[in-house]
Amino acid sequence: MLILTRKLNEKIKIGENIVLTVLDIKKNNITIGIDAPKDILILRKEVYDNTVRENLLSSRKYGNIEEFVQLWGKNNKK
Repeated sequence: MLILTRKLNEKIKIGENIVLTVLDIKKNNITIGIDAPKDILILRKEVYDNTVRENLLSSRKYGNIEEFVQLWGKNNKK
């Protein structure tokens, strides 16, 4: 893990097109601005972890992909 110290309004550049800016610092909270292309998904880690967990739980509901495809096909016939 890379650990950096930044002050208010200082930036961190990630790759060619992502810039993090420290916007505010209050006691135990830091506000960070993220400048990145619109096609890059940016999520808080807890939101990402919850999405992964929900996707795994829902995929287990059907047992296997073939069962899901069969059920999905039955429900989507016109």
